[in-house]
Amino acid sequence: MRRTIARRATATFLDSRAFVAFTTTMALDDILLEAEEKMIKSTEVIQAEFGGIRTGKASPDLVTNLMVEAYGTHMRLKEMAAITTPDSRLILIQPWDGTTVDAIRKALEESKLGITPLIDGKLIRLPIPPLSEERRQDLVKAVKKMAEEGRVSIRANRRHAIDEIKKIQKAGDITEDQLADAEKEIQKLTDQYVGEIEKGLILKEAELLKV
Repeated sequence: MRRTIARRATATFLDSRAFVAFTTTMALDDILLEAEEKMIKSTEVIQAEFGGIRTGKASPDLVTNLMVEAYGTHMRLKEMAAITTPDSRLILIQPWDGTTVDAIRKALEESKLGITPLIDGKLIRLPIPPLSEERRQDLVKAVKKMAEEGRVSIRANRRHAIDEIKKIQKAGDITEDQLADAEKEIQKLTDQYVGEIEKGLILKEAELLKV
């Protein structure tokens, strides 16, 4: 009887250790997953901002994510209108609801595009003027600033994740080796998403400087 109780106690102890190990692994995975999700979001925000910088060539990306105040809320332009580029110097916006033309016009005028929209009935024409050399250089500086903001955001995500893992290690739930491995994994994620921002920056600079 005592041996049976001892075996049960041993099994219970082992099960509890396995549960703690499993829980700790889940906590680490959750921290890493959250860190990557935040880094992805930071990268997507910067890539969207890059897309909103005009290069002298018409592209729907210049206005698709423009926020428009309509129907008592804020909506992205791509949710309100068809956006096309009949040629390399013109963006054509056709609202699905003609009553939103004025709201879209206002949003375009207040945006950073610096282009005056032309209203043609229920159509909005956005002529894209060529960029001067001075303007190109100003925009290059602007995208570099955007890229740096993205890097800062990703590094902040890294610091937060490492701080969370250090809390687990300080509580005795993981070893020093596990802490070191997790920090390496977070650094890999940081390098990956900072690298994606760098690639986007290089492409955008090339677009802006191409005459």
